[in-house]
Amino acid sequence: MPRQQPRQEQGELLSRAVWDVLAQQGLERLTIRAVAAAAGCTTGLVMHRFPNRRALLRHARQLLHDTTRARVEALEAAAGSPRAALRAVLHQGLALDPQTTAESTVWVGFLAAAVADEDLIAMHRAGNRAWRARVGRLVAAAGPRQDPATVADALIAMVEGAAAFAAADPQAYPPPVQVAMLDLTLGAFGLTPEPGPHPVEAAGASPRG
Repeated sequence: MPRQQPRQEQGELLSRAVWDVLAQQGLERLTIRAVAAAAGCTTGLVMHRFPNRRALLRHARQLLHDTTRARVEALEAAAGSPRAALRAVLHQGLALDPQTTAESTVWVGFLAAAVADEDLIAMHRAGNRAWRARVGRLVAAAGPRQDPATVADALIAMVEGAAAFAAADPQAYPPPVQVAMLDLTLGAFGLTPEPGPHPVEAAGASPRG
């Protein structure tokens, strides 16, 4: 990566390199040297932006949050009804392809790493609360039979649990099984979307964008 490359382009390339290392090698191998190798630059250039591994971890955690937030905002905006929006937002949280499986694996890794890191646990809690608030708002708009906050927590637990199980054992939890679990849970709460193709699937797009 040339040193004269614009600062913004350097930052974007390093961010992609951080994510590539996480997705392909795992959280434990996220190091300045590994990011430099993935970006094709010197370790000095990486350290100019990320002085230590903790800075890398914080950046990677924020990157995961920002990526998923942008995706769910787009899905929600494109949905034709509150229930369709709820399903689309939850659907993208499942582990249905290599990208979403990697995201689930990375998320679980961050949760484990955050136990001993006050900065990471604060970021995790803030992201989780924002996620709960979004799903809770969508549930309330969809008109559940029960308390919206409780329903939202139950749906989040189901989606994140299914994604974690699928990331660890994809043969036991293939995409059709995960989607069926989601639709069954939505139906149990009386939140099944209106008949017709779901926008995220009808378009043939990746469930996470």
